[in-house]
Amino acid sequence: MSEFQLKDLTSVRITDQDDIRPAAEALHAVALERGYRVAPAHDIADKRTPVDKDGNVLALEVFGWPGDETAWWRNSRIALDSPITTACRFENEPYWVNEDGFRTRLPNAYLEKIDMTNFAKRAMTRAAIVVPVHMAFGRIGAVSFNPLDEDQTDLAADYEDYADLFAILSRAFISSYTVVMTSPEPLPAGSRLSKREVECLRWAAIGKTDLEISMIMSRSRATVRFHMHNASIKLNAVNRSQTVFKAAQLGYISQNN
Repeated sequence: MSEFQLKDLTSVRITDQDDIRPAAEALHAVALERGYRVAPAHDIADKRTPVDKDGNVLALEVFGWPGDETAWWRNSRIALDSPITTACRFENEPYWVNEDGFRTRLPNAYLEKIDMTNFAKRAMTRAAIVVPVHMAFGRIGAVSFNPLDEDQTDLAADYEDYADLFAILSRAFISSYTVVMTSPEPLPAGSRLSKREVECLRWAAIGKTDLEISMIMSRSRATVRFHMHNASIKLNAVNRSQTVFKAAQLGYISQNN
């Protein structure tokens, strides 16, 4: 890993809105020194891009991206259409990518299935080192490091040298930005679910009805409904689907049920 100093981490960590711009400038300096430009996203499901406390777009004001209509941060379709964004939903470690595919330290079969047609146009870059940032409540951010030399498409050596450094700094920047700039999830106090509530939700998550769950758990249908209702209140959910969704966000439901 490229030489790392604690001051680098401290400089990109945000504690209040006044820190946002200096933290972005610090991240920009680290990337620039290594021949890269930063493209940050605090939530790949959100069309908005990170801003400072005054609402200035960091991509334009700090990271040096153009502000015309072709700019990546103005493209509302990039969250759905870019292979880079898609990969961040299936990978939580840094990877590098070009039109020939994704490279990770450990194999990921999901990445091999991503459509790479017209990669440069859809990703709005020819190559990048990317750090997915997976956070609480299922939120996913990402930071793409794009080479200043647009003809540089083989990033294997830089990936080995810089990926870990980029990952540490990106996660600190995006995670702290999200805490400072995002309203808390509406979860009431005492939202911890009971063993029975979790068990009911796990069966509901794979499509079982209340009657089927009652038979599986050897409990009455009314008991199952009681547990489901209590879980929805604890999670401030308005219906069964949202209850299951929020439980999954909080890690009560495993995809390997």
